[in-house]
Amino acid sequence: MTFTGPAGNGLQLFPFRGLRYVPERVGSLAAVTSPPYAAGAGPDGPHHPDSADPHNIVRLILPQGATPAARAERAAATLRGWLSGGVLVPDAEPALYVCEQRGEGFVQRGIIGALRLSEPDEGIVLPHEAVLPHVVEDRAGLMRATAAHLEPLLLAYRGDGGRCGAGAVVERTARRPPLLTTTTRDGTRHRLWAVTDPAELAEIDTDLSGRQALIADGHHRWATYLRLRSEQPRSDAWDFGLVLLVDTARHPFQVRAIHRVLCRLPAAEALAAVAGSFRVRPVAAPLPAALEVLAEAARYGNAFLLTGGTDFHLIDRPDPDLLARTLPEDRPPAWRALDAAVLHATLLDHLWRVPDGPADIAYVHDARAAVDRARRQGGTAVLLHPVREEVVRLLAGEGVTMPRKSTSFGPKPPTGLVLRSLEHH
Repeated sequence: MTFTGPAGNGLQLFPFRGLRYVPERVGSLAAVTSPPYAAGAGPDGPHHPDSADPHNIVRLILPQGATPAARAERAAATLRGWLSGGVLVPDAEPALYVCEQRGEGFVQRGIIGALRLSEPDEGIVLPHEAVLPHVVEDRAGLMRATAAHLEPLLLAYRGDGGRCGAGAVVERTARRPPLLTTTTRDGTRHRLWAVTDPAELAEIDTDLSGRQALIADGHHRWATYLRLRSEQPRSDAWDFGLVLLVDTARHPFQVRAIHRVLCRLPAAEALAAVAGSFRVRPVAAPLPAALEVLAEAARYGNAFLLTGGTDFHLIDRPDPDLLARTLPEDRPPAWRALDAAVLHATLLDHLWRVPDGPADIAYVHDARAAVDRARRQGGTAVLLHPVREEVVRLLAGEGVTMPRKSTSFGPKPPTGLVLRSLEHH
């Protein structure tokens, strides 16, 4: 299929033939979907393939094998088998897909489509975190072998709330009968619709053509899209990447912190190393109340909650001279004020001297899981307060990347509702 559309300076989102599970061929959609790769489908996550449904999507996004090449080929063979066996089938006609997630206290809706790729300096899609080359290499091998985009990036844009445009189409579509409905094991209800009407597709296109988006989740996949496009200069299919685009003026994201577990640094040593450079106070409270103490302290400056799995300590009010010596001078003030910047430059690199590798630092989205892991490993959990979306957008607009794993935007879409095959587009 040849994509055509206006040559604008904004977002260009195109319909595609979504690859979807055939409900009659699987036990349930809830059994075959998964959290995104980065948010819970890893080896310590609840959906590891060793215990998953035979058709769970993790067998594609996290295949097993002795080498990266073997893992990629296994995923490709699994995908070929599911396609030939009718487990996954491409839709009959190209569509944009409205995706809704509904849980306790939130409703999020957005549009899944094939987004024309752009470089960061074009100012259309704004990254805010750096990427790791080896992760991009791994994702590139998987995408090459499968010739598929297995899970969408999560992108945020700001609509104007009008009665026309992409956001209005999303809200109208959500009043129609859905293609599918499923409830995942975390209690979130998911619904999916196809938008194929030419007038509605044109309405979406016109609205988005003047807008830009922030990468909320999926920096490594976006970098992988760009890398593969450069390798396939004559292949139109590789000029696009699978995304979920959310108007956060209508549906604000929930922004959470990503915590660290220092696997080889006991909490007593961590606390001793910061004494004199930070104020250190014990917090005699259970985790929920301790996080409230952290939130209050974060209103006034850098603050972190440290624990070895039992007692909590708040560290805040860092020595200004120490910050001046340890934070990079070539970054703007908003970057130098980030908790993640202070954590990595001042605490990890200078005071604790902990290398940023998987043997020493684990990145954990859930605070309770971080505390439990620190207790099991005899290490230190460093709990952070989330960054506001406005700060992320400000820095991204200035072309400044934050320390990796600085934020967790959500809710993230489950992987497996709709895939994009580059051979059935």
